[in-house]
Amino acid sequence: QVQLVESGGGLVQAGDSLRLSCAASGRINNIYAMGWFRQAPGKEREFVAVITSRNTLYYADSAKGRFTISRDNAKKTVDLEMNSLKPEDTAVYYCAARLTYSYGAYASQSWYDYWGQGTQVTVSS
Repeated sequence: QVQLVESGGGLVQAGDSLRLSCAASGRINNIYAMGWFRQAPGKEREFVAVITSRNTLYYADSAKGRFTISRDNAKKTVDLEMNSLKPEDTAVYYCAARLTYSYGAYASQSWYDYWGQGTQVTVSS
């Protein structure tokens, strides 16, 4: 079993920065991909960013140029640095992990094996 715990959410103003972290624990040898999704009130959960163990990165268009994903394979952590935050970034942010290699589908929720409980990010205007 794998547990993912997010931290770093909070209330910020538009234009501010925030760094989210996610730590994985449990009986894990390797994690192929670690990603972030978010779900705004009344909307479906959507892909934000993913990073693989080979340091391949993918970002949603809404995150490109403002968000940076990074990971520490040894510590089994993944961070999401969010800059120039906008009110529309307000959402619950979820960490997700896929243990084994598989090409593609990184933006699909079903591609991931484990999920965290989420951390709230609120951006005021």
